[in-house]
Amino acid sequence: MQNFKSIRGVIGALIPVLYCGGLLYYFLDVAGSVQEAEEIGLGPTVLGLSAVGLLFSIPLILKVLRLFRRLRPPGSNGGDDDDNGGFDADAAIARYLARRSAEEAAVPAPRPAPQSGGPGKPGPGSGFHRPSFGRKS
Repeated sequence: MQNFKSIRGVIGALIPVLYCGGLLYYFLDVAGSVQEAEEIGLGPTVLGLSAVGLLFSIPLILKVLRLFRRLRPPGSNGGDDDDNGGFDADAAIARYLARRSAEEAAVPAPRPAPQSGGPGKPGPGSGFHRPSFGRKS
């Protein structure tokens, strides 16, 4: 289904190119040559149709290239099946895990909280209320 949409897009991009090419062919056929087209006043028309036709051909070329890229079988990288652009995923994961274990070993263990000598718990009449979330009872 995706290939059908791509082919339909290529055909849609081909229509304006063919239209401009047809008009260009018609005006050159009526005049006989480019020099005669300039003499009878069709020079700017021929030049404009050529420029517009070239501009319309850019999306057509891009869509054709995308279509050929999609039609390649999956897993083919232009003949290099095992080469992944110089990137080795297994090596990258091994480096990450080695770095992570080295960082965990370098971090000291947290100190335990003091059992006594710290600030006491606030009592109900002390005027200090611990912040809480929700309804107060």
